[in-house]
Amino acid sequence: MDRGLAVVLTALVGGLIALQAPINSMLGRTVGTWQAGAVSFATGTVILVAIALLGGGGFGDLGEVRHLSWYYLLGGVLGAAYVTTVLVTVRSLGAGGVTAATIAGQLTMAMIVDQLGILGVHRHPIDAGRVVGVALLAAGTFLVVRS
Repeated sequence: MDRGLAVVLTALVGGLIALQAPINSMLGRTVGTWQAGAVSFATGTVILVAIALLGGGGFGDLGEVRHLSWYYLLGGVLGAAYVTTVLVTVRSLGAGGVTAATIAGQLTMAMIVDQLGILGVHRHPIDAGRVVGVALLAAGTFLVVRS
């Protein structure tokens, strides 16, 4: 995929992620926190199963998962931790605060992953520009959540 298109597509979906916390929060207020997380993931699971069956070749290679290290199966656990946390924290931080803190945390961890070259990612060493970028995001997060 073209890098420019990849950036635009990722930014668009990232914008939609900002809607996830307030949507799940209202769901949580209505049905309960853990129940909202379960409903959110069940809905996503149904959609992903339909996509896999209709457009992605079904589940033909699913058995290959047994050849992966256990930590490559933690994506759902991490997603559940995120969804459950933000559906509660959006109530005090607001959608902007949750999004700012999420992006700051994501970029910080991503830079560590890049520096170490772990989880199948090519190594990209931390340099001064990246450190400044994270510092600016931290400052921006502070400014968004301070009130």
